[in-house]
Amino acid sequence: MPSSVTSRINGYLIMMHHLGSLCEDEYGGGLEKRMRIILEVIHSIKVRAGNDFPISVRLNTDEQMAGGHTVEDSKLVARALEKAGVNLINVYTGWHESPVPTIAPSLPPGAFAHLAEKIKSCVSIPVIAANRINSPIVAEKILTERKADLVGMARALLADPELPNKAREGRVNEIVPCIACSNCLSEIVSQYKFWGKRAATFCTVNPIAGMEGEYILSPTEKKKKVVVVGGGPAGMESAITAASRGHDVTLYEKSQEAGGWLLVGCLPPHKDEIRTLYESLTVRMKKAGVQIRLGSEAMPETIARENPDILILAVGANPLIPDIPGAKGPNVVMAEDLLTGQKKITGSIIIIGGGLVGCETAEYLMEKGKGITSVVVIEMLKRMAENISPTYRPFFLARLNKIGIQMKTGTIVEEITQEGVKVIQQGTSDFIKGDAVVLAVGLKSEKTHLDSFLGKAAEIHYVGDCVKPRTIKEAIEEGFKVGMKI
Repeated sequence: MPSSVTSRINGYLIMMHHLGSLCEDEYGGGLEKRMRIILEVIHSIKVRAGNDFPISVRLNTDEQMAGGHTVEDSKLVARALEKAGVNLINVYTGWHESPVPTIAPSLPPGAFAHLAEKIKSCVSIPVIAANRINSPIVAEKILTERKADLVGMARALLADPELPNKAREGRVNEIVPCIACSNCLSEIVSQYKFWGKRAATFCTVNPIAGMEGEYILSPTEKKKKVVVVGGGPAGMESAITAASRGHDVTLYEKSQEAGGWLLVGCLPPHKDEIRTLYESLTVRMKKAGVQIRLGSEAMPETIARENPDILILAVGANPLIPDIPGAKGPNVVMAEDLLTGQKKITGSIIIIGGGLVGCETAEYLMEKGKGITSVVVIEMLKRMAENISPTYRPFFLARLNKIGIQMKTGTIVEEITQEGVKVIQQGTSDFIKGDAVVLAVGLKSEKTHLDSFLGKAAEIHYVGDCVKPRTIKEAIEEGFKVGMKI
């Protein structure tokens, strides 16, 4: 059945469910009437396909909304489905307006397995547990504890289609983890308004997702000496891809640990998956045969001595210090210095920059900081956290609001003083008092540093933040494409 038709049917069933509770015809009102449409669909399938045709139903077990479908309702529905001849029930939860997301880094892995367990307790047919199951360890625990008969790992397999094979072979640390960023869902949802238009499939950590037929990791025809400068996600991915194809690859990283900004991005609350991604990149880089030089800053003369055929520059970007009076004052700190523990602040805090870093730093201070009395996040744009996945953003901002973080949009900072910041908010001058100011206004690429490498290799490529500061997705994608190209 075409995906567009399937989407229409799913949308119709959902609409009928919600309208059904408001109607009093044969398909609305009580639970028995609201079940009628799905039972009729099942009956129709059996009439046309035969009783031996397997049927599974994905059941929203708990809508998490006042007046919505509950677990107790779902138990009755599950029994009715089994009686109607359904062979399998796939359990999920939530709705667009539900207070708890189904895909989010703030959810613990396997967060909804208990719902599958409740449905399993009242039927004899197999039950699937789904949502936020991204590792074979979590999946095995759910099965061992008999909370479900099977597990659904759709997004985990989008991140790494080889997950089952790697798990079977004991290569769990090589699995590319789903980081629950929800970008895949956002892309699909954004296309719903265009009926008949194919929604793009992509994954932040898997650059081949949706384009499997276009990229085949084939051996190189000519082995080349490749030097990668920079061990962030772009550099690591380019090194993995190039080495996997048979090139002789050496990666230089000036820090004692590769990972780049991933090592900072994993520090805010609920961002442990970023650390898992970094660890996976490290393991896969070593297995591919990349020679890794940690604590070694590659200068132009270093590259000249190496004399590579190909030079890949993935030197990243540095924190941006805005051109604001007082931005270098003693009461001003960078967001990454707080997250890494290099700096400590107390009292009332003002964060300049309401993007992902600024908002996550605010949450970090409120949850893990000591002596913090208040946190205010200032953003010059009209929307806070604009660069966060649209399907996760409402839940994220609601969480920040719940823990008491003040968020001011459309606010321009004019000056930082020892007492706080002078701002223009919605066209009106104002002053926000604070004991310390945190800068989280983004990164800046250093073009001059890149120019110093010109002429040091016959072929030079640039990937990641050194081209333009962006996201993990773009970094990994660029690194992969360069590794495939050379």
